[in-house]
Amino acid sequence: MNWKALTNKEELQAAIDSSYKEAIAIYKHSTNCGVSFMAKKTVERFWDLEIEAYFLDLITYRSISNSIAETFSVEHQSPQMLLIKEGKAVYHASHGSIDLEKMSEHI
Repeated sequence: MNWKALTNKEELQAAIDSSYKEAIAIYKHSTNCGVSFMAKKTVERFWDLEIEAYFLDLITYRSISNSIAETFSVEHQSPQMLLIKEGKAVYHASHGSIDLEKMSEHI
């Protein structure tokens, strides 16, 4: 799996813009949280989707995490997976509710 890092708001906007051509995934990760670490490893192990996957270290880039919550009207969570299609969050889940099979139904 090849994560694309989100490190600034311009990259976030470019990712959102690309969602008008093809759905994208955004994974919000806390580097201070064991649950987030385990969820990331599970996502990486079972990832078989052919879409771009973006990774956000929300501890380092909290302002981008806040922008995601505001832009997509979702409560901030960590870990959190969002599927963005045509500029809208069509799926979002956090913690143990992250389900790649369920997410793939929305692509």
